[in-house]
This record gives sequence, structure tokens and C-alpha cells, in this order.
Amino acid sequence: MADIKEPLLQRKPASAMNLKEMPHHPASFRRLPFQGMDVSGLKKRGQSIRSWIRVDASGDSGVIEVDKFTMMRRCDLPARDLRLLDPLFVYPSTILGREKAIVVNLEQIRCIITADEVLLLNSLDSYVMQYVVELQRRLKMAGATDSWPSDDSVVSRRRGSRSFDSMSLSPDYLPFEFRALEIALEAACTFLDSQVAELEIEAYPLLDELTSQISTLNLERVRRLKSRLVALTRRVQKVRDEIEQLMDDDGDMAEMYLTEKKRRMDTRFYGEQSLIGYKSNDGVQSLSAPVSPASSPPDSRKLEKNLSSRSRHESMRSSESAAGSIEELEMLLEAYFVVIDSTLNKLTSLKEYIEDTEDFINIQLDNVRNQLIQFELLLTTGTFVVAIFGVVAGVFGMNFPISLYDDANAFGWVLGVTGASGAIIFCSFLWFFKHKRLMPL
Repeated sequence: MADIKEPLLQRKPASAMNLKEMPHHPASFRRLPFQGMDVSGLKKRGQSIRSWIRVDASGDSGVIEVDKFTMMRRCDLPARDLRLLDPLFVYPSTILGREKAIVVNLEQIRCIITADEVLLLNSLDSYVMQYVVELQRRLKMAGATDSWPSDDSVVSRRRGSRSFDSMSLSPDYLPFEFRALEIALEAACTFLDSQVAELEIEAYPLLDELTSQISTLNLERVRRLKSRLVALTRRVQKVRDEIEQLMDDDGDMAEMYLTEKKRRMDTRFYGEQSLIGYKSNDGVQSLSAPVSPASSPPDSRKLEKNLSSRSRHESMRSSESAAGSIEELEMLLEAYFVVIDSTLNKLTSLKEYIEDTEDFINIQLDNVRNQLIQFELLLTTGTFVVAIFGVVAGVFGMNFPISLYDDANAFGWVLGVTGASGAIIFCSFLWFFKHKRLMPL
């Protein structure tokens, strides 16, 4: 019996058997969080690493894999802006100007534009690949990196060269971020215009067929066509409103000039580094100690004065260039505003054509309905005239003894008089209908 009970009893684990034998130390038995678990895998899954297509200012492209938080730190963007680029969610078209990036969500094109690169979610969509190819082609063809001063020119400005001050940009120049934005706007406008063209090719023959033959099948096809038209009009209207909103706000357009802001930051940084390097090389006093103007050497004061005056001139020049850049961006947005407004006008014309077709169909149906009403009115009048014969037959069917029954020609006279009376009554009704214009006679 003991041998049978022994396998039925649960065996105590070794840790439970030796629990009483070991000294009681609460700290030694405290379990660490996530002990025995592979945390690295959880961290990778929580980071949601995605593939991004990167196109730099020289036109070279590559695929990088970064997580959401790295992209937020890299572009200095909040999480809600990156959520606009998520392909799992459907958001309306948006163009946002931030401190170091421009977030673009225009139909199929969802990208982040900085002063040096363009980042797109790695997608197999044909419009995304066309955008990347067109961006590379234009950057390599135009040489955007050669039009704007390189790091060597900034270094020469740090050494005292005034080539940066005397440089004049051509009026046709566009910074890198504006070139990328222009191609995104062009791709979105082209995509919407192609969809409008396809809708027009399908709509006009269908509407013409509906006017010639009104059927349930044609009405159902027109109903689906109108639903597509409403959805496409809403998308085009959103892109148009977004461009118009940017054109109306000068502050948002100034925020989108990333190259100018980066240039000002680099110039300010190099100016501060020059001042710090000059003081550290002279070794006059520590920067943390208070320095009176009398005790500072004249060369140092002269350098500070030059740097301050240069910074003032630089700020004035940057404000003027910012105003010019706003004008350039406004002209760019205005050009594509005209394009998207033309697309919206096509949809408006198609909508008006559909409404005209519906009005024409309603007129046709009203005409048929009026014809049915006229026919019903004539039929009712004829029924009233025929009912007169029933009244006469009912009167003579009462079997009263009268002398008219003995006359052989009495039936013919009664029939003739009754028919003539019915005809006169029917013609009277027709004259009344014509006089009141109830039917065209």
C-alpha cells in the first residue's frame, strides 16, 4: 500500500525541502524583476523598427532601419507627427513645418524632409518609388549641393573671409527642402489629377447612356460613381485647403526654411567658438570670472564688437533672406495651388454634369408622369360617359308598364339619344381640359 500511495503524492521541490534548513534571509530570496526572461527581444519588439528610404542632398539613396524614438531624436519631432506617417492609419493631407524638419503627408507620399535628407517609409507603392527616382534625378541634374555654400565656405567665414557676405543667390535657387517639397506636391497633384481623369473617362459615357436609357443598372452605376466623386473631391479639397492655409500664414512658411535656420545656427556657433578660442589662446582671464571692460585687452574688445556688429548685420540679412524665402515658397505653393484648384474645378464640373443629368432624368420622369396623369384623366372621363348607358339601362330595367315598350323603334331611339348625350358630355370635358390647360389638345 505504501508503494501505491507514494507515486500519488506530490513530490516537494528541492527548494521547498531545503527551505527550513537554510537560514532566513529575506533579501536573498527577493526575486528580481523579469528574472529568467529574455528582455532584449521585448525591447526590440517595443521599439517597432521600420525601414526608411533615405535620400541625401547629393541624390544618393539608401535604406536604413531605425525605431520610432531614434527617428524622433534624429528629426526633433513629437510622436504625433510620426503617427501621421503611419501607413496603418488614414489621416488627411497635412504639411507641417517644425524646427528641424517638414512633415509631409500628401496622398501616397509620406515623408520627413530635413535640411540634408529626405526620409520615406520603405513602401512598395509605385508612386513612392517614382518620387524617389524623380528626386534623385533632379538633385543630380540641378546640383543642389553646389548652389548652397558648403562647410568649407562656412569655415572660411570663421577665419575672416567675407565671401559669405558678398554671395548673392540666383532668383531661381531653391533650397534642398523646397525641392523635395516641390516634388512631393507635384507627385500628389499628378496622382489626384490622374484619378480625376480616370473618373471623367468612366463618368461621361455612363451619364450619356443614362440619359438615353433609364434603367436600374445604370442608376446603380451612377450612384457608385457619385460616391467616388464625393470621396475624391474631399481629398482634393483637403490638399487645396492645406496649401492655402500655408500661403496665408507667413510664420509657418518661415519655419519651413530649414537650410537658412541651419546656416544661422552654424554661423552663430562658429562665431562663439572664435571668441572662446581667442580668449583661451590669450589666457587673459577665466571665462567664469567677472571681467570688467577696463581690464579686458583692446584686441578682445575689438573682436567682441566686430562679432556683435557682424551678428546684427547677419540677423538683418537673415530676416531679409527669410522674407525672400517666404516669397519664393509662396510662389512655389501658389503654382501648385493653381494646379490643384484646376483639378478641383474638373471635379466641380463633373459634379455639375451629374446634377444636370439628374435634373434631366427628373424632367423626363415628370413628363412620363404627366402623360400618365393625362391618360388617367381621359380614361376617367370615358368611364363617366359609359356609365350613362348603365343609368339608362337601369331605368328601363324596372319593368314599369309604359307605352314605349310597344314601339318597335324605341330601342334605336334610346340608344341613339344616349350615345349622342355621352358624346356631347365627353366633348364638353375635353373643351374644359383645354380651356384650363390641363392637357395639350
